[in-house]
Amino acid sequence: MIRKIFIKLSPTQIIVIGFLILNLIGTLLLLMPFSCADGANTSFTDALFTSTSALCVTGLSVVNTLEHWSLFGKYVILFLIQIGGIGFMTIVTSILVVLGKKITLKERIVMQESFNLGTFQGMVSFTKKIVIGTLLFEGSGAILLSIKFIPEFGFASGVFKGIFHSISAFCNAGFDLIGKNSIEPYVNDLYVNIILSFLIIVGGLGFIVWVDLLRIFRDEKIKKFSLKNKFQNLSLHSKLVLTITLGLLLLGWIYIFFSEYDNPATLGNMSIFEKLIASFFQSVTFRTAGFAALSQDSLTYGTKFFGIILMLVGGSSGSTAGGIKTVTIGAVFVAVISVIQGKNSLSVFKKSISFDTVQKALTVIIMMIGFLIVLSIALSFTEKGTSYEYEFLDLFFEASSALGTVGLSTGITPYLSVLGKIFICAGMFIGRLGPVTIAVALSSRNTSGKNLLYYPEEKLFVG
Repeated sequence: MIRKIFIKLSPTQIIVIGFLILNLIGTLLLLMPFSCADGANTSFTDALFTSTSALCVTGLSVVNTLEHWSLFGKYVILFLIQIGGIGFMTIVTSILVVLGKKITLKERIVMQESFNLGTFQGMVSFTKKIVIGTLLFEGSGAILLSIKFIPEFGFASGVFKGIFHSISAFCNAGFDLIGKNSIEPYVNDLYVNIILSFLIIVGGLGFIVWVDLLRIFRDEKIKKFSLKNKFQNLSLHSKLVLTITLGLLLLGWIYIFFSEYDNPATLGNMSIFEKLIASFFQSVTFRTAGFAALSQDSLTYGTKFFGIILMLVGGSSGSTAGGIKTVTIGAVFVAVISVIQGKNSLSVFKKSISFDTVQKALTVIIMMIGFLIVLSIALSFTEKGTSYEYEFLDLFFEASSALGTVGLSTGITPYLSVLGKIFICAGMFIGRLGPVTIAVALSSRNTSGKNLLYYPEEKLFVG
């Protein structure tokens, strides 16, 4: 019966329904008294919010993760983060491979849709590389972080914190077990900042880029070893991801450093070296990570608004990060430059970009901005008249954090109304799966991908 339903559903519908089922299971587990540290019951709204935030690798929290949840509850959150980070279809495929089961064509197509790949060939091999790479990076991060945490928290607690924060960072989730102020105690700790930053960046690059980097470093035809030669042999996707990621990280680092330089509540009282560390990590965490080493509420208005832009851009396609995605922004940027230069074709790095790619990119951007506007306005209504007075910029920041699956907050998350929390849950869900995926799953799509009817063309006057 279940298999028949599976066959009838489209790949996008399977992905959406799969996430909803996992979210429901996570919510029910977190509702259990033994998931709470004091044995009391957690409200349905708070359990749903936490489950959604973990599964959508966001990190927004209505309760303190360290104090509220028991060890079992923390394991549930960690499990949801891991599934949400690498994708439940990756988990399913891995289990089937271990059990020696055959991967059906439909399952391969769902995997293809999940990672937004151009082909479903080699999906099993691709999945194996994802799992091995994930275990390698998360395992290395866990060991390195445990070395730092064991002297502070003891062996058992230090190891668990190392594992938890490594997975949370790699999956760009932002959940932490440090305390009420996230990782602010480590704001000037170079060791912790470097490890977390590396895990966040690597997780945000995307599995497609990993495989491409692995390919060029193994390619014996590229005899002369140099970064230039290696870069030239990368796919256009990887080139754009690496270039835009580096550019955004540096731009964010510079802007935050100067914007917060004299702010006594953030960087003002630090040395130059400490300011450089803290501003760099803030630039990294704005890219869908969600770890707060600085008080987000104390950031200047300019930094908050700039952070909103970075949160909306997010990471890269096929990664653990959310947002509009780097290549999506890159494709539209190339189109804009081409129009300004009067070119009839779109090209970058001596490669052409198809009109379909730009069309899809524009669809994602417009839909994401549309959802952001709706969510921000909805929050302004749900939180109006409550006991807390919120500035619209803080609500806008919260909405951007949810849709970008970032997890940073100016501190208003625990105090949102029930309806406000539900709206944020919807925002996190849309942000993780993507607005286009949600829309396609709910609509009857033309599977042929071709128009059956063409109308006469008429010129529009634009600009």
